[in-house]
Amino acid sequence: MTSYPPAPWHMHGSLWLSVFRLREDADERHPAGQYGVALVSYEEPSPLTYHELLVARTTRAADGKGAVTITDIWVDSTASRAGGRALWAIPKDLCDFDMESTFRGPVTSTDWTALAGRSPIVDASFTDVSRAAPRVPFSGRVVQPGIAEHPETAHVVMKGSAKALPCRARWSFASDGPLGFLGQARQLGSFRMSSFRLAFD
Repeated sequence: MTSYPPAPWHMHGSLWLSVFRLREDADERHPAGQYGVALVSYEEPSPLTYHELLVARTTRAADGKGAVTITDIWVDSTASRAGGRALWAIPKDLCDFDMESTFRGPVTSTDWTALAGRSPIVDASFTDVSRAAPRVPFSGRVVQPGIAEHPETAHVVMKGSAKALPCRARWSFASDGPLGFLGQARQLGSFRMSSFRLAFD
């Protein structure tokens, strides 16, 4: 059995996120609506260090407040996969990542690739100056339907701070991959959260 840290997880790292609007239902798990697609690098001193690709759609919690539900997610850590499923009903799967960042003054350019086995899921490129931004607080809520490892619906609270600014983003979803349905979605905007500190409970 794979071991993992107990909740809460106090995570550190960087996130690149774009918001997309899907006009028509793709399938039962992906109805029309607004989705966030993010690539994340969790770094020291996080209890686990790994990379992540996730897709989340906007929804409402039982009290009517805004939340998101993660529909698709991959990591390159077996401990993160096990912990995410058992603690919060997050349906993490495994894949491989390649990430490279270059710096020129305040500008950061980052390229990502995610592959399941030898099959590509997504390629993405970002340009931003978020390292120069002031640190600001953020919070959010996640509502996850039960899965085998966590049958009850999970309610997660996220709180933290980050250096966040809009960024330029280019996404290429493999048409025959699990996120191929996003190839027809409209990209609405993008931002990067640099040097975030996040409590996930």
